[in-house]
Amino acid sequence: MSTFSERNMSVFDIFKKLEEEKAAKPVQPIEWIVVGLGNPGSQYDNTRHNAGFRALESYCARSGQKIDRMKFKALAGEGMLGGKRVLFLKPQTFMNLSGEAVRDAAAFYKIPPERVIVLSDDVSLDVGTLRVRPKGSAGGQNGLKNIIYHLGSEDFPRVKIGVGKKPRPDYDLAAWVLGKFPQEDQKAIDKACEDAVSAAACIIEKGCAAAAQNFNGKRI
Repeated sequence: MSTFSERNMSVFDIFKKLEEEKAAKPVQPIEWIVVGLGNPGSQYDNTRHNAGFRALESYCARSGQKIDRMKFKALAGEGMLGGKRVLFLKPQTFMNLSGEAVRDAAAFYKIPPERVIVLSDDVSLDVGTLRVRPKGSAGGQNGLKNIIYHLGSEDFPRVKIGVGKKPRPDYDLAAWVLGKFPQEDQKAIDKACEDAVSAAACIIEKGCAAAAQNFNGKRI
């Protein structure tokens, strides 16, 4: 039941009180970092190398999450995922220097490597396939390689998004990963990117083993 003073408050007073009450509530600290790898610039949209960016962009489109503040040499946004408060990052340093943003963010929030989840493309997996790993080498992915260098550890979980193998062994790898997905691959990569963030949420909530069991393999 409202009090006499509350009934006589103006609309502006009510909003001010609500804002004060909101500000008084303790903000849950950042406990995880979720990184999507890619290259900045519209010319890289829909390229294989930008699968990590695409996964976060897909999540934003579905959930309303914002990743639009420049911080730590990255586009950043705070939100909830898997029941925990996370920092979403899209490094803006280009792929080969992605570790700089991850290092700075992890140091600022005191996040250990095992609570940094990286979403990245993988040319060893068929298009639309996911593979969750709790740790491991870069596997030839330069963004992962730079993150390992700057964190000084391979012990961070990653969700690998299959973008397809090169059509032949002598095909230039850079040309392949910077190439765009053909129309026939769009449905499969869209589904994999959508599920990649769900896999990250599962890692946070239930661990890598559960995420691997639920999400590894072809997604469509």
